[in-house]
Amino acid sequence: MHDRTYLREHAEEVRDALDNRGADVDLDDLLEIDERWRELKARGDELRHERNEITQRIGKLVAAGKDEERKEAISQSKTLKSEIEDVEAEATDLKADLEQRLLEVPQIPDESVPLGVDERHNVEDRRWGFDDLRVDADEITPHYELGEELDIIDEERAAKTSGAGFYFLKGEGARLEHALIQFMMDIHREQGYVDLFPPIPVNSESMRGTGQLPKFADDAYRLGGSNEEAYGDDDLWLCPTAEVPVTNMYADEILLTEDLPLKHQAYTPNFRREAGEHGTETRGIVRVHQFNKVELVNFVEPEDSYDRLEGLLSEAEEVLQQLGLPYRILELCTGDLTFASAKTYDIEVWAPGDDLEDGPEEGGRWLEVSSASNFEEFQARRAGLRYRPERHESAEYLHTLNASGLALPRVMVAILEYYQNDDGTVTIPEALQPYMGGKDVIEGREKVGESALGAGERE
Repeated sequence: MHDRTYLREHAEEVRDALDNRGADVDLDDLLEIDERWRELKARGDELRHERNEITQRIGKLVAAGKDEERKEAISQSKTLKSEIEDVEAEATDLKADLEQRLLEVPQIPDESVPLGVDERHNVEDRRWGFDDLRVDADEITPHYELGEELDIIDEERAAKTSGAGFYFLKGEGARLEHALIQFMMDIHREQGYVDLFPPIPVNSESMRGTGQLPKFADDAYRLGGSNEEAYGDDDLWLCPTAEVPVTNMYADEILLTEDLPLKHQAYTPNFRREAGEHGTETRGIVRVHQFNKVELVNFVEPEDSYDRLEGLLSEAEEVLQQLGLPYRILELCTGDLTFASAKTYDIEVWAPGDDLEDGPEEGGRWLEVSSASNFEEFQARRAGLRYRPERHESAEYLHTLNASGLALPRVMVAILEYYQNDDGTVTIPEALQPYMGGKDVIEGREKVGESALGAGERE
């Protein structure tokens, strides 16, 4: 959220920034409401001052025994009281409208962010791991076919229990996911992160604090339903990302400068309707409604936030480097930034299984596995996150940053496709083998049930 004074004093700059983002925000209307509210606030102060003077005068008139003048003053006081109530009622309504509109104004991009309309104008910063690729994309089986053949990914049965966009991981697939979680968290502990295991349901205030509400309400899962009439509205949402509970755990608190930088990591399942233009993909686990993720959240002093963004990016990259998975770094343009971000780098892993027409020259496709973002004080203002530079100084808003370290389904996709072998097995990356009990190859499992017999896979 933005300071109203900043919006007033930098209106042209803000208007240009919103245009660069492609944001549909009527800044002029917002500023008119703000001006009217300030006029009412000033008028209310004048009326209260005038009424206080009359109240003092009434006391003097009583002492002087001037009854007629006292009655006239009392009448004036009642008239002023009524006018004050009208002014304050209008000001209260305008303030509520103003606060709601402020929640809908996105972050102002940092001046270093490249200009652009959408993802086509993102800037590739660098690539890693493409000097000696172990596979040819033309010979790779997509993860959804390989996962079915090995019987480690089961979308069909998940559709029965939960609907489209969900999946079971089975056997070595489930074990690989657990291994990835522990592997990532071990890396980040060495980078100075403190573990958290946050609550999964989060309230609306927390969702507003990080910028998920009101803009992304349609993409989130709200808890409620047939029991709401009996038990009431709990005002809870399923966690869309651990960024929400972790960032808001210090809401309305004041941290000390010696607490910063504060670095937390949290593993959670995440739930998203994907109600926007993408929806869920027809096959596979690239875009689904429930997925696991290790999230990195940083709280820093403002002057350190852009150096910390570069460090945060490197910390997330280390996961892919240790796994030996090729990837690239993109700097997002103004039109592709998330609502709350001032600057974002995307990490996209190379998945060779689907040779798309608009994919990389090596074939396959890019899958975003992390967005490392600096929110500056945008979230801090919404959530009341402050720090005190010195014990004797006033508290100031700190800066927040986060990145995924990483989103697990897409890392799983990359491993299954990049490390698959000619015989249909998958080599487990060396760094993960200790987390798999020393196992070095995923060989799959026999399918169960009459469907397997019907497919001729069991005697």
